[in-house]
Amino acid sequence: MEIVLSIAGSDPSAGAGIQQDLKTITALGGYGATVITALTTQNTMGVQSVMPVPHSVVRSQLHAILSDLDVKAIKIGQIPNVEVAQAIVAELSALEHIPPIVLDPVMISTSGHRLMSEESIAYICQNIFPLCTIITPNIPETQTLQNQSGMPMSSDVGMALAKLYNVAFLLKGGHAQGSQMTDILYMPNGNTATYTSERIVSHNLHGTGCTLSSAIATFLAQDATLVEAISKAKDVISSAIIRGKDLDIGKGNGPVWVDFLR
Repeated sequence: MEIVLSIAGSDPSAGAGIQQDLKTITALGGYGATVITALTTQNTMGVQSVMPVPHSVVRSQLHAILSDLDVKAIKIGQIPNVEVAQAIVAELSALEHIPPIVLDPVMISTSGHRLMSEESIAYICQNIFPLCTIITPNIPETQTLQNQSGMPMSSDVGMALAKLYNVAFLLKGGHAQGSQMTDILYMPNGNTATYTSERIVSHNLHGTGCTLSSAIATFLAQDATLVEAISKAKDVISSAIIRGKDLDIGKGNGPVWVDFLR
């Protein structure tokens, strides 16, 4: 059984973050380990507050896991501040072999709560992106990264980001309008791949980004190629949205459902 490590924040309502990552990894046949970076106060109505975990505790968690478990892939989610980002870089850089890393750049919650400082974004772009296999921003996050890098609005932002940071980018199109959703994979070598699916109407979409990124990491741990891992993960998220659309959990944006997807 392949071990997949999630480095992310905790969601007490269990629809996103560490809890959703664990559900997804387990449903896909992996063994999930976790390093918690932040404790959030949130539910289906939104995020109310964020308390970063002290960077020394994040680093000690990482060291405990990476010195003991044979981690085959890593998913990184919420990084609340520069100090936590530095702790992650220090521990990952010390590895003799860095496994595939999927970074979901969680910057702002769906309810509009800021989850990452501007200083953190700049540090992560320069120091964590180069360690990663793929970055998975949504449209608002892509725009933030474009602004951070100083790219003109007319540029092909996906390919420009991939070449600038020498890492693959999967630009997610879920925030766009229309009956179809298109995600585009941009590779530093100039190659691209397009993933199009029908939009599934649902009020329960909490945790979609966490589900997709942790699914990609799990499939990479199971030796899928990057293109294959994304394709399989896209099937997972479509199934999870369908399974979750009639759930009655909470008063707001309920979760997708990933149990027993295999």
